[in-house]
Amino acid sequence: MKVLHVVTLHTPTHAFGGPTRVALSQVRGLRRRGQRAVLLALGDEFGPGPLPREVEGVPVRLFRARHVLPRFEVSGITSPRMLARAWGLVRSADLVHVHLMRDLVTLPFALLAAQAGTPLVLQTHGMVDPTDKPVARLVDALGVRRVLRRADAVLYLTERERRETAEVVAPEPIGPQYRLVNGVAPQAERRRTAGPPTVLYLARVQAGKRPEDFVAAMPAVLARHPDARFVLAGPDTGALAATLAHAERLGVRHALDSVGPVDGRAQVMARLRAADVFVLPSVQDAFSVSVLEAMSVGTPVVVTATTGLAADVERAGAGRVVPDGAAIGPAVLDLLGPAANEAASIAAFALVRESFTIDRVLDALQDVYARVTPR
Repeated sequence: MKVLHVVTLHTPTHAFGGPTRVALSQVRGLRRRGQRAVLLALGDEFGPGPLPREVEGVPVRLFRARHVLPRFEVSGITSPRMLARAWGLVRSADLVHVHLMRDLVTLPFALLAAQAGTPLVLQTHGMVDPTDKPVARLVDALGVRRVLRRADAVLYLTERERRETAEVVAPEPIGPQYRLVNGVAPQAERRRTAGPPTVLYLARVQAGKRPEDFVAAMPAVLARHPDARFVLAGPDTGALAATLAHAERLGVRHALDSVGPVDGRAQVMARLRAADVFVLPSVQDAFSVSVLEAMSVGTPVVVTATTGLAADVERAGAGRVVPDGAAIGPAVLDLLGPAANEAASIAAFALVRESFTIDRVLDALQDVYARVTPR
């Protein structure tokens, strides 16, 4: 079966984050299982010359991004060349899997797939929910509601996402909804750490992920562990300067290593293995791949109660779930205790292997594909 995955953006630093990483993982797994899967996206921040045809072993069709509506950032980029070829790409596929957001890439492909009658699977990654923003409501009226109603399957990560996505089209019915969690490759061995404590933030450095809360936790931890190192890793998407300035104000800049984007999965996993605690202060992440990857190597995590993985982390004892940023420092201190860290590490490692491996995800995804494609 020829499966076309469509996601908005890929950059050399993975600045778009989760949806692209999820799509790459799914395409890689499907190809390993004999499916003819390919990923289509805009390519941005690349130098002159041809765009890559492969990313981390995955075949990709990248079209150079054009920033036609700069004030809307990712939602305002597109490619006339890509849109000119969209109809043929949709018609040539046996199934179109769109990682949907309100933008000028994924929405046009979803609309064309619905028009062409090509089986359409939508995955919203928590990005399509009820909103009062006038432009977003206009986009919903022009196309989002139509594709959500006509999709052969709409995938959701959490019960909250299922409800909120359905509310976008209410009172009309949404297409059939199926739960599909994110998954990661299981690791053969649990990490072991030594030396001074290392606390890691590895995600886009943007205001919505609240990196300043990560920095705000430093004084309390350093008061008990003065040799601790805090590592701030990930591409800057607007909040790095403010985050570093906050560290200067708190007098902890000397203990903060700002390392920028981490290139390649091997380096990402090495960073995760070297950490004693992984912290993601975001209050909005639907189902963070970074948190899953941290737990996959046995690194305990600190997440906020409103994120999609909070219930799983708490139930398994794989880290600490905090109500807000002010509680991050005490949670990190708790997990730096040797006994607590070891118990949470064992629980995190087991949780991923039991519930969140990519093979489990692929089994569920292929079951959805079988339901929506002609026999």
